[in-house]
Amino acid sequence: MTVRPALIPVLRYADAPHAIDFLCAAFGFVRHAVYSDADTSRVDHAELVWAGQMILVSSAIDTPFAQAARMRTAAEAGCVTQSLYLVVDDVDGHAATAAAAGAEVFLPPEDQPYGGRSYSARDPEGNAWTFGSYDPYAG
Repeated sequence: MTVRPALIPVLRYADAPHAIDFLCAAFGFVRHAVYSDADTSRVDHAELVWAGQMILVSSAIDTPFAQAARMRTAAEAGCVTQSLYLVVDDVDGHAATAAAAGAEVFLPPEDQPYGGRSYSARDPEGNAWTFGSYDPYAG
């Protein structure tokens, strides 16, 4: 996929360094940039790339924006209010890699009535991710 999107999801984590390691090992993201201060347990801004797509990751820092937006991590909120869907070629292989890296696969790979195959997993802080072969852009 070579589309350069203008919509980039932003995720906050209590333990962003661990989340970055997990997202790379389990879901196949690659570090594009990670900015931290001297305290390497805090991530001010990270850019992770997957198949030409990007997400931004940061530590759950109490900033004026976070306060005004009433941002919470999934764990702080006690629920998930959004999820991310990523198109993959090999759903079963991706699910196996994710599970081996510690992802909680809560819906195993399954054919979907609208076409394609997908599975859903949680990252260590409770965010929901779905990976599927259905590409809504393919028509």
